[in-house]
Amino acid sequence: MSDPLHHECGVAAIRLLKPLSYFADKYGTPMWAFNKLFLLMEKQHNRGQDGAGIGCIKLGMPLGEPYIFRSRDATKDALSNIFNSQQKRVRKLIRKGGISPSDADSFKNKFDFGGEILMGHLRYGTSGRFDEGSCHPYLRRTNWATRSLMLLGNFNMTNACELNQRLIERGQHPVFGTDTQTVLEEIGFHLDEAHTDLYRELRDAGIPGSDIPQKISERIDMVDIVSRASQGWDGGFTILGAVGNGDFFCLRDPHGIRPCHYVMTDEYIAIASERVPLMSVLEKESEEVQELAPGHILCVKNDGTVRLGTYTKPLEPTPCSFESIYFSRGNDPIIYRERKALGAALTEQVVASLDGGFDKAAITYIPNTAETAYYGLLEGLRLYRRQRVHKRLLEAYRNGTMTEDLIEEAILRRWPRAEKIAHKDIKMRTFITQEKSRHQLVSLVYDLTYGAVSNEDTLVAIDDSIVRGTTLKTSILHILGRARPRKIVIASTAPQIRYPDCYGIDMSELGKFIAFQAAVSLLKKRELHHILEATYQACKQQLTLPKEQRINCVKAIYEPFTDDEISEEITRLVTPDDAACPVQVIFQSIEALHKSIEGPCGDWYFSGNYPTPGGYTTVNTAYIAWYEGRTGRSYALPL
Repeated sequence: MSDPLHHECGVAAIRLLKPLSYFADKYGTPMWAFNKLFLLMEKQHNRGQDGAGIGCIKLGMPLGEPYIFRSRDATKDALSNIFNSQQKRVRKLIRKGGISPSDADSFKNKFDFGGEILMGHLRYGTSGRFDEGSCHPYLRRTNWATRSLMLLGNFNMTNACELNQRLIERGQHPVFGTDTQTVLEEIGFHLDEAHTDLYRELRDAGIPGSDIPQKISERIDMVDIVSRASQGWDGGFTILGAVGNGDFFCLRDPHGIRPCHYVMTDEYIAIASERVPLMSVLEKESEEVQELAPGHILCVKNDGTVRLGTYTKPLEPTPCSFESIYFSRGNDPIIYRERKALGAALTEQVVASLDGGFDKAAITYIPNTAETAYYGLLEGLRLYRRQRVHKRLLEAYRNGTMTEDLIEEAILRRWPRAEKIAHKDIKMRTFITQEKSRHQLVSLVYDLTYGAVSNEDTLVAIDDSIVRGTTLKTSILHILGRARPRKIVIASTAPQIRYPDCYGIDMSELGKFIAFQAAVSLLKKRELHHILEATYQACKQQLTLPKEQRINCVKAIYEPFTDDEISEEITRLVTPDDAACPVQVIFQSIEALHKSIEGPCGDWYFSGNYPTPGGYTTVNTAYIAWYEGRTGRSYALPL
């Protein structure tokens, strides 16, 4: 993705189902779970660079002994900092004799993260502050283990303001501005309610006070608590949590917007946002990694009893298609096939852009994350060419016009060739602050393969997606233009991004989308200004309706134009004034996207069809904000 788009967070967890001594005996270290948690997080470091945090709950700790721990960091290299500091503590304890490497009990008693429940989070912030206090896990402490709660997640609630208001109406005094804290307090409220009811019931039944905590721990039902707490949540989420008594839970939103995978054995349960980290770290085959279904919860009681089922009604699955396009690691077997299919799906459009000049076409990719789609496009182009060669030779054979020159031309020439044109120099740092000089330096982040393309060639570069178009105009097209091709074609494996996301991706300001800018430009050129005003009034009217009745009025901005017309205007907008050659930008179709993705896929940022009412509120709010000249994330703006 040439535009610097940030996205969902990453989660990981290990819930041991056997004592630490078991892992010390079998795997040679009581730190097995701690080490695996680090590796699961390290394999997902691409999902968040704004901070990291880990949490631990120890089961069966004696009264008066600490049992819940966390460590968070929002500095550069946060993940390494956290784990390195904990490793140093372990080595220091071993040196001083506080811990014996062969004694699992000493690790549990002396090492903060020597517990049976370990959770980790990698943060990309879409709201709140960018400091340690905004890093997960969030913690709600009390003197009761059965009321203490630790929570982390990969999510965004579109109606956080409404959820906060619910807390206020109960008489609470929330002092926070993030949906994470809102969710923590909502679950905490229902946990408190259930706890109080059980306490009074047991007390009135004459159960001794010293026995009540154990009885509450046995009877507390986190599936029921989450079910009641989640009523009214609107968003995409994977949420992990644990109660101080050792009850662990993981849940996914009803539409399955945010990803969640797990491995379950008789030794442990491991959870991660992506499939491949679980496969690599735990040495599992693809079929051994399960996907948590939409609207489902995986709950483990403190005695190890596992429950897997629904906590709310599952709805139509609409998993975020950007996981396939860009976010998830490309070595996932399904993601790999999907990205190749997305590249191949661009074949006909790329062929049309070449004006028949197969022998004068060079195919490349930029950035590196588009490499898999590039292979798919090459396969698609070669298949296209092979089919036409076969047809031509067959016709010549039947007509008796087969010649050596024809065979030479058909088989040995006019095939698209693959070239590595741009090389990213990962050591380059954009430290210059002046805008003009900074753009020049950004262009030098990529180095060019000189001489691979001639001035007779069409250079086709495949990209994951084009969001704002800024990097294309200020950097990428300048870089590719230095190769002096006859023409540059930028092929996006994603369709035109027309609408904001409100479920976790940092794409919420409508005015920043190059597709929206292109549509507005065309409206003005064709003297259709009245559509802009009419859409503004329609969006305002939508916000007066019950949220379940709202629709996407912003579609009206695009309706007067074909996809090709908008693509042509995008091309004009992103082409630098001093472009070295003509430019053409082409996009995936939404239909081809769905054919390329295995299973259901959410497409609201392309189609404007949102899976939840909060999406329609967000898109209308985003347009109002743009029209009024306000900035900020549309799902966080006041209505």
